[in-house]
Amino acid sequence: MSEVSILAIDLAKNSFQVCGVKANGVVVFNRSVSRTRLLQLLSAQEPCIVAMEACATSHHWGRVARSHGHETRLIPAAYVKPFVKRQKTDHADAEAIAEAASRPSMRFVAVKCAEKQARAVAFRTHQCFVRQRTQLINALRGHLAEFGLVAPKGPASLKLLEAALAKPDVDLPGPVREMGALYLQQIDQLTQVIEQLADDLESATKTDEELRRLCTVPGIGPVTAGAIAAFAPDLETFESGRNFAAWLGLVPRQHSTGGKTRLGAVSKMGQCDIRRLLIIGAMSVIRWVVRKGCSANRWLASLVARKPRMVAAVALANKMARMIWAMTTKGEDYRMA
Repeated sequence: MSEVSILAIDLAKNSFQVCGVKANGVVVFNRSVSRTRLLQLLSAQEPCIVAMEACATSHHWGRVARSHGHETRLIPAAYVKPFVKRQKTDHADAEAIAEAASRPSMRFVAVKCAEKQARAVAFRTHQCFVRQRTQLINALRGHLAEFGLVAPKGPASLKLLEAALAKPDVDLPGPVREMGALYLQQIDQLTQVIEQLADDLESATKTDEELRRLCTVPGIGPVTAGAIAAFAPDLETFESGRNFAAWLGLVPRQHSTGGKTRLGAVSKMGQCDIRRLLIIGAMSVIRWVVRKGCSANRWLASLVARKPRMVAAVALANKMARMIWAMTTKGEDYRMA
């Protein structure tokens, strides 16, 4: 198979569609292979371009292909879709991946190392447990509200509910008290795990120079810094901070034509976790500015005075993204302008 220039793989769990294409674009083969057969194919194939969609398990297979001397190209699924001919099938998808990989102007996703993906697993685990705890708290609040016990939202209200369940004079059936105790037990276990994961993230900011540098920016804490380190590619791959902010989706969506520029809401095209955390951090900075009534940052004070808070938060998150790019690429800490 020395004539194969591009090896396009449509990923799956057990059955993979592999399309081999020559340098002139002629398809050599397009067949389905098993997981074991794919490993054998990558090891037997002479070094070529291995193209895949940037989806689940793509970084693992990208590392496997690199270990056999191949050049790996991961393509966003949205960029492959225009090259699919007619109906969507595995056969057509593999051909579309090969066609997209051959385009000179195509943008590719950098293959993540195992250590970077391990950071992502830690972050996802923390966020998953936080959502599960919120679900349990809301379920407990909803059940007890049916018996006249109403509490505010958030973990802080658990003390009120726990005290109400413990009082014998509160009119509650026995099964409700038992189920409430089970809810409180599960919430307490999740809280301990969440605090442990948060402590691990915070301790990492003291030993990791990159995380420590990111935490010097107002509005960025250990969780946000961990998300940036886990999900953002090498920031030196971006030509400027504006490009990094655009990758995060913190720029207006354009619908321009005929020389007329039409800008809408933010595009939300990039990594959603980093974008969400930057906006939350920006909102916390804005709340501090509003509470204090002034800010050393004249640009921010003027922006908060003129614009709604969410608009100002998105603008500040955009600026924070550009600062993160500048600090990372130059190796400098945050400095107040």
